[in-house]
Amino acid sequence: MGGWSSERPVSLMSGEGVVNALRERGFVNVTPVDMDRNVAEVLAAIRPDIVFNALHGTPGEDGTVQGLLDLMQIPYTHSGTTTSAVAIDKELTKAVLVPHGVRMPRGKVVESRTLYEGDPMARPFVLKPVNEGSSVGVAIVTDEGNYGHPISAKAEGPWQHFDRLLAEPFIRGRELTVAVLGDEALCVTELKPKAGFYDFDAKYTDGLTEHVCPADVPANIAQEMMDMALAAHRLLGCKGASRSDFRWDDTQGEAGVYLLEVNTQPGMTPLSLVPEQARQKGIGYGELVERIIAEALAEKALEDVRSG
Repeated sequence: MGGWSSERPVSLMSGEGVVNALRERGFVNVTPVDMDRNVAEVLAAIRPDIVFNALHGTPGEDGTVQGLLDLMQIPYTHSGTTTSAVAIDKELTKAVLVPHGVRMPRGKVVESRTLYEGDPMARPFVLKPVNEGSSVGVAIVTDEGNYGHPISAKAEGPWQHFDRLLAEPFIRGRELTVAVLGDEALCVTELKPKAGFYDFDAKYTDGLTEHVCPADVPANIAQEMMDMALAAHRLLGCKGASRSDFRWDDTQGEAGVYLLEVNTQPGMTPLSLVPEQARQKGIGYGELVERIIAEALAEKALEDVRSG
């Protein structure tokens, strides 16, 4: 847990929740590791049976830690190296999912410096880093906004912090999300921020966002999202838990459902969406943690059989 990404505080909360849950369920050899650059030495000394990956962002969600653990032959939870590297890159995710019929907003990658010359598409549009999570660095550019026409280099925004950004049309409507556990889509949650949009603070500050779980949406819309989330989970090769985020333009019915991104390391904090949806299915937090570990260990056993 921990690490040095912009999502470090969230990862520490996720890790603490997992550690406490395992100890409460009778696991006696639980070692929290706040990851630093010497993580390989630490793991070599601990010699764990399995690593529960509660890291968010880079390098814990992008395939880097997964590759290290593969080299060290240590089993770990959640998605593997290739899946992690693809899913954290929003452009690569589109390349995998869209040809298989998963509806995602059209978009293009732009050099940040070109935004000072003109807009990459008609407003309103969204700018986001290609490979960050938790709505880090997301900006919604509208005619009424204060970023300027064109965007000013002096205006605070992701263009000041990232060389390349993904530009997508802004989809008006509702913010929803679906968790997948193992090979089952759990349910749909609607997210209603008290102000603004569902940004980093709204996600992780108690009281800033109302969670409606299960979401009050028509059955066919809920099923469409759950089907798309499960398809994305399978097509990308996700393991353990994943979470797919959606926008729904409710004036367009099923055609207005768009998948935005797939999170291969969804949060495990008290405010996180995967534990909340698991509870709706009768799965407590501790059982959720155990099920994620059990799937990873079963996968390792299968690999052992394959390799003889």
